[in-house]
Amino acid sequence: MERFVDLDRAAGELAVRTGRWRAAGLVVRPVTWRDGRARWPQPLATDRARVADPDSVGVHLSGPAESELLVVLFRGGWADVDFLSGDEAGPIPAQGITSAAAFGRRLDGWVYRVFGVRP
Repeated sequence: MERFVDLDRAAGELAVRTGRWRAAGLVVRPVTWRDGRARWPQPLATDRARVADPDSVGVHLSGPAESELLVVLFRGGWADVDFLSGDEAGPIPAQGITSAAAFGRRLDGWVYRVFGVRP
């Protein structure tokens, strides 16, 4: 898999937003990492030091009225994004992510869509 996104920097984008999300009443679960060198099925780790070759980083947020957002960014430049908000649920298309900063901007939009929390 080609590396378009630095996942450590993407995790930094998550980290700088965590305090604001928690202040807005969201529950932020620990960031998860998947190691591209691990045998299948590749386990998730919450300790970055245990991941030699990260190929994804993810976060799970939950909020009022059982709303949820699950985002997994892959180093190849796409994300698996799923949400539940009121009567609406499903995947959100997320391709063409070319940098950690671009991921941060998209993340702000997804959080606003699901929880109404502004960046």
